[in-house]
Amino acid sequence: MTIWGYLLHIGYNFWSDREATDWNLTHVSAKNYLRCEDKLWNDITSGLKDAGCNMLVIDLGEGVRYNSHPEIAVEGSWSVDRLKSELAKIRDLGMEPIPKLNFSTAHDAWLGPYARMVSTPRYYEVVSNLIEEVSEIFDKPRFFHLGMDEETFGHQKYYTYSQVRQYDLWWDDLFFYFKEVEKHGGRPWIWSDYIWDHPELFLERMPKSSLQSNWHYSIKFGPEVTSAMAYHKLEENGYDQIPATSNWDSPENLKLTVDFAKKHISPERLLGFLQTVWRPTMEDCRQRHMDAISQLADAKKIFEA
Repeated sequence: MTIWGYLLHIGYNFWSDREATDWNLTHVSAKNYLRCEDKLWNDITSGLKDAGCNMLVIDLGEGVRYNSHPEIAVEGSWSVDRLKSELAKIRDLGMEPIPKLNFSTAHDAWLGPYARMVSTPRYYEVVSNLIEEVSEIFDKPRFFHLGMDEETFGHQKYYTYSQVRQYDLWWDDLFFYFKEVEKHGGRPWIWSDYIWDHPELFLERMPKSSLQSNWHYSIKFGPEVTSAMAYHKLEENGYDQIPATSNWDSPENLKLTVDFAKKHISPERLLGFLQTVWRPTMEDCRQRHMDAISQLADAKKIFEA
């Protein structure tokens, strides 16, 4: 069955660790309160059911008061019981819930104090605890999204605290995350943009067992577009893919990506598609979410025609 996925946020502390007024974006700054509103959450999930979505990737972050590390929570974070209740509702709607915790240093403000302890013994302990607890909460999900995108200094130039792992350290930590996920029966799932700047190293070291979501939000798919060409590299080297699409730049991106993927990615390695909005689950972002859901429904019809 083709996956028609949607990324929805409970926690949203994954961009800047300060009030980033020099960004021409809203909602990027980490907050000490939850940015997930119940009515919109319910409207999105019910709308996704009607659109034919069958997988909901849930970015948890600081949005859950984990039993193992309640200190990560913010005001309004969901209890574990609340999360389990919502997962049951999602399954009743015919969608498979998949957890996401982004461990890229560009997107880990949700970790609170542990975001400044990366690659230390305490950090590894916390990460192991979180992956174990989340795997239990989701009842051993078949996939576990680990993020791992945009870990560069350029992506952190507005941050108060910037850090980038390089060379073997990035890979060692990645393999640590993979091992922790696999320990609990899951398949590691990551964003694929590391291949844009390090193609040879990526193809040499990235396990085929990992699930890859290259993200390309433009309407241009020519050979001069590095992010689009990554789909070819992944296909040629035998990686399973779930292309990540978005209405970030254009409402046509999902439809065009579906058309491109059908032509260039073999059916046995094209597991499906993941629609992303990169907006919190808040009322002032409602229309962007509703548009994205409509785009998913339209693209699904085109794919299945």
